[in-house]
Amino acid sequence: MLRFGLLCGLWAMITAEEPTLAKTEPARDQRLYIHNLVKRDPLAGLAEDVRKGLAARPKRFLPKYFYDELGSQLFEAICLLPEYYLTRAENEILERYANEIVASVDGQITLVEMGSGSASKTRLVIEALLRRQPQLLFMPVDISASALESSSRILLQSYPRLAIEAYAADYFAGLAELGKKPRRRTLALFLGSNISNFDHDEALRFLRALRSVLNKGDALLLGADLKKDPAILEAAYNDALGVTSAFNLNVLTRINRELGGTFDLRAFKHRAFYNEALGRIEIYIESLFNQRVRIEKLDLEVDFAVGELIHTENSYKYDMNGIAQLGAETGFERTHTWFDSQERFSSNLLLAS
Repeated sequence: MLRFGLLCGLWAMITAEEPTLAKTEPARDQRLYIHNLVKRDPLAGLAEDVRKGLAARPKRFLPKYFYDELGSQLFEAICLLPEYYLTRAENEILERYANEIVASVDGQITLVEMGSGSASKTRLVIEALLRRQPQLLFMPVDISASALESSSRILLQSYPRLAIEAYAADYFAGLAELGKKPRRRTLALFLGSNISNFDHDEALRFLRALRSVLNKGDALLLGADLKKDPAILEAAYNDALGVTSAFNLNVLTRINRELGGTFDLRAFKHRAFYNEALGRIEIYIESLFNQRVRIEKLDLEVDFAVGELIHTENSYKYDMNGIAQLGAETGFERTHTWFDSQERFSSNLLLAS
């Protein structure tokens, strides 16, 4: 009973000025609240987006459909590959500089994270914050309610002075809800170079939406991969073991399984290359033959020419001027940048101005 009382008291202290939303779904642990804002039938969304994508020129699939259960596991494996330096580089920055990063933001902090996933790197920021303040409220936003609950429970087991109010939602729905309630000084995280998956206009739209829910003096820690030797960039997306290839082609497996597709994975291959003019890695699935694929649940047959490309993802690379410009156009000022030892990756503190 004493432990339960302490936990309830902790939650009360942390949320004293932060009322919960009307449609809150409290989990069993009194330190965990999950707001499930995902209303759309995922299968209906996949069907609609695949139909639109296959009618586009060039054909395309949205990268969010990479992340079924197998796709998520494959991405975790990618992060361990020797060629894929991004995760190691960002971890190195946070291990070295987390205390300095959180000290750059004044006052008692609420931590917000967009696209939190497993929150493995977030631990380093959480630990740094708990070294300087008695309690911490963490507010992660992620599209997967199950991933949020799993990662949240692991974090709560590790940090007794932590409370979590999570939002299962896409970025913009999550930000809309975050904007409805007051928060103390906020440090927002957008890690893993997730900003790289937006084209310029999309990045501006996202950062403006994020800025709209922050107050002056709040801050954003933005992870961004840097422009460098194209050979290093291309190797990161064309690993020798073929894990990235399996990750990319898994979207075809998902369409086969969920929509009754007849994609033969042996008839397609993964392609990724650096477009220096646009400063981005471009990722495609290439048809190896002239072929026709049927998707039963869409009542659709689609022809592919030999060499035809299906666009699945871009990954933009930045320099310091580009990051500063992104901030300036969206209501932020870049006040500090931390690099890994090889200066391949950057963590940028953008102050809401």
